[in-house]
Amino acid sequence: MSHKDWYAEGLRFECSGCGNCCRNHGGYSYVYLNQNEVAQISTHLGLEQAEFLEEYCVPADGYISLRMDQPACPFLDEGNRCSIYSVRPTQCRTWPFWTENLNPGTWESEVRTTCPGVGKGPLFSAEEITAIARTNDESCDD
Repeated sequence: MSHKDWYAEGLRFECSGCGNCCRNHGGYSYVYLNQNEVAQISTHLGLEQAEFLEEYCVPADGYISLRMDQPACPFLDEGNRCSIYSVRPTQCRTWPFWTENLNPGTWESEVRTTCPGVGKGPLFSAEEITAIARTNDESCDD
């Protein structure tokens, strides 16, 4: 059975607003940014790109990542809301449909136990899920 076969009938997901996806846990402690996202977030915050990079980012495996050295993303506010929501990174926009999450073992362990929205809400078709995962994958190549 291929990884895609297990979600051929689609998967349900609806954000519950819990903020768990914005907190560090296990391998989920990086939010990668492409150059366009750096520019958008910097502008949104009213910062020069160099200032944004110095204050909020670190190099990570040849990429730029948000500084996640605290228990949560620096842009997660006290109400579990993203303070840069309108310009949030593609990685955040595409959760939980990341290629690395789309296998039954990861989905049922790390993803489902972290995210109370998994299995609830609208049904995403296999085609939609694949397209969302591809969007995330391609954003890292920008």
